[in-house]
Amino acid sequence: MGEILRRFVFPKYRGKIVFGTLCKAVEVVFDLITPAIVASMIDAGVANRDAGHVVRMCVALVVLALVGFCFTLVCQKMAAVVSQGSGTDIRHDLYAKVNQLAPADLDRMGTPSLVTRLTNDVNQVQVTVALGIRQIIRWPILAVGSMVCAMLIDARLGLVFLVCTPAIAAVFWIVMSKSVPLFGKLQARLDEVSLVTRENLSGVRVVRAFRQEGREGARFHGAVDAQTRTAIAIGKLSSLLNPATLLVMDLGVVAILWMGGVRVDVGDLTQGEVIAFVNYMTQTLVSIVYVANLVITINRGTASAARIMEVLDCDPQISDEGAVEIPLGHGTLTSGVALALDHVGFTYDGAARPAVDGVTLRLGAGGALGIIGGTGSGKSSLANLILRLYDATEGEVRVFGHDVREYPLTQLRELVSAVPQQASLVSGTIRSNLCWRDGRAGDDELWRALALAQAADFVGATDGGLDATVEAGGRNFSGGQRQRLTIARALVGRPRIVVLDDAASALDFRTDATLRQSLRSLRSELTCVIVSQRVSSVMSCDQILVLDHGRMAGLGSHAELMRSCPIYREICLSQLRPEEVCA
Repeated sequence: MGEILRRFVFPKYRGKIVFGTLCKAVEVVFDLITPAIVASMIDAGVANRDAGHVVRMCVALVVLALVGFCFTLVCQKMAAVVSQGSGTDIRHDLYAKVNQLAPADLDRMGTPSLVTRLTNDVNQVQVTVALGIRQIIRWPILAVGSMVCAMLIDARLGLVFLVCTPAIAAVFWIVMSKSVPLFGKLQARLDEVSLVTRENLSGVRVVRAFRQEGREGARFHGAVDAQTRTAIAIGKLSSLLNPATLLVMDLGVVAILWMGGVRVDVGDLTQGEVIAFVNYMTQTLVSIVYVANLVITINRGTASAARIMEVLDCDPQISDEGAVEIPLGHGTLTSGVALALDHVGFTYDGAARPAVDGVTLRLGAGGALGIIGGTGSGKSSLANLILRLYDATEGEVRVFGHDVREYPLTQLRELVSAVPQQASLVSGTIRSNLCWRDGRAGDDELWRALALAQAADFVGATDGGLDATVEAGGRNFSGGQRQRLTIARALVGRPRIVVLDDAASALDFRTDATLRQSLRSLRSELTCVIVSQRVSSVMSCDQILVLDHGRMAGLGSHAELMRSCPIYREICLSQLRPEEVCA
């Protein structure tokens, strides 16, 4: 929690924190004065039948209450501004950090956990900051001040404090030692609930198609029940604080009234002083109870802050720190080697074997490389290495003669564009989705990209054209339309290399063929890497890389591989007619 305060709270809101706590301190002083006024009202007013004194003391109490209320409102305002403002700052930085993380970092932390940290954990930190400003100064000062005031009234009755305070502290320590470890566990349970919820909502069609509502409902209930059990365990422990401390407090009040009554009979104390002493003791013990509850909140906030800082302090596995933009001449971009892989290998964290193992090839600018292989052969993993979504654990991936790790990520993304395996669109318009690569792209550029992607026809027929609405995930478009829009998005901004990772899987064969033909028309300015399980999508490429369990099973043209690569020949014969194989 300390690091959150140092980074997000104190630097920007120090003045408001000081002003808010000073206002709360004034309110506490008024609370300490109140029992003394009540004592004076009893001893000097009621005992002497002085109605005027009683009225004056009542007016003083009303004034103190109103002024204290005003100071409380100011403190509440400062607490709200600081907590909400710092929470907003945390969310901004946390979201920015998540967008900097590499896919490997996201795999390790998990999307549901990151969502929980952005929402629930930040909310918990906000509550802690707000309560800290409003209460962290009030209750300790009130407890200590009440104790001092009571001791000034009568030191002998103060012995009751010396007995009650350690008893309450013991109750507090027992409960805290049991409940604090459960707070981190509670947040982990919330992560599990978020995970199951996200899986079920995103895969609702599959769940219903396979009639697994009951099974998934049981999973959800299991996750919720586990979270509930943890929350109940914390609640049971926390619920012991108030009754236990109130019991000690009530016993203390009884002791004060018993001992004070005897002292009043002998004339050592007045009735007003006994009442004031009871009030001060009540304030002290109630303050201790609130301090205990405040510590519970702080502990929850600390657990959430640690989870937030785990993300903010994470060093992304992919970084371009220190990289400078590489000048590339026109000749390099149009006639040099666009892509080179030298004994490239890659192993996922915790994997037993490499996903890519010893791949070597060269692809000239304007050329086309096809990558094919069975499921799990490493096709997408290799595509991710070209895009530098992951860094190769062995060998080098070079783009236009330079290792991809030498490029600033911005320059690399301008050179190399990608069409992911899963067509992903966000809510907005067709225009806003197409302008991801180049926010300044004009209509001519967008329509050119749509025409190359074979999407101009249906976009032109859509109400609104480029400004037609795209719903979340692009669900108001068919699978093939979504794929064509993502291909068009990748072509906006005129990249030099485009990687299509099974990007035509939802297209019919005719549209796929027309798309490949339009891409070939850009050979003077565009190098294509086509990852596919369709032979028809790669057979016309200049080179075809055949992968088998991450290793190169073959590299060459369609005709060469038909003669030399049994795996490629088997794939062709399983998908094509004999006359198509020889075409």
